Amino acid sequence: MTLPMTRDEAWQLFCEWTPSESLRRHVLAVEACMRAYARRFGEDEERWGLVGMLHDLDYERYPDLETGHPRYALAELERLGFPEDMVRAVASHADYLGVTRDSPMEKTLFAVDELSGFVMACAYVRPQGIEGLTPKSVKKKMKTPAFAAAVDREAMREGAEQLGVEFDEHVAFVVAALQPEAATLGLNGSGR
Repeated sequence: MTLPMTRDEAWQLFCEWTPSESLRRHVLAVEACMRAYARRFGEDEERWGLVGMLHDLDYERYPDLETGHPRYALAELERLGFPEDMVRAVASHADYLGVTRDSPMEKTLFAVDELSGFVMACAYVRPQGIEGLTPKSVKKKMKTPAFAAAVDREAMREGAEQLGVEFDEHVAFVVAALQPEAATLGLNGSGR
């Protein structure tokens, strides 16, 4: 199936809607994880990557969870002619919309969304950045409520469970997916 836009066009759209550097980095991280899992599962990397990149399209403009995010993004993706399964995947990452996560794409987006942000936070505070980051050290940081306090620890574990992947394996996979993007994401650490 032909996609309504290229990756470069999707990135341009995201940047038009989102000036925040941290949110831009977040969606690039989610995109990298989605692409890596698409390869692992034998799925379409472009489709999965665009879902990862665009899942928070409206988060900065319309942050109110009662009336905003991700409703405006869903409307925009529909207007642009994105396939229903991709729009549904974006909807399913927001628990409060009540959209079940049934497809591998939907489960993967939920599984990598919170975890990729947490892994990045872990890497940011290490002198060596993401290099050598282990599931053990990520789990240790999870036990510190004040560290990356906005990240839902239960959602990270639930995401791996829904995906059918052991938590440590999932963490290691996300770290590996982010490593090639370390320079873009600012994960190289203070030593580099």
